[in-house]
Amino acid sequence: MDKDRIKGAGKEVKGTVKEAAGKVTGSRTTEAEGKAEKAGGTIQRKTGEAKDAIRESVKK
Repeated sequence: MDKDRIKGAGKEVKGTVKEAAGKVTGSRTTEAEGKAEKAGGTIQRKTGEAKDAIRESVKK
């Protein structure tokens, strides 16, 4: 499993929590930061998934 998958998933969770905290406190800045971090995590996770898929296809 590629390390980008793990790090990306962690960023997604952290971003989701930060986004929720922003909504609860009414902080649009925190909410926006959370959304951005979540999106970055999604990209990183999908990059890791693609790397894993490439590695698997090369092995076969």
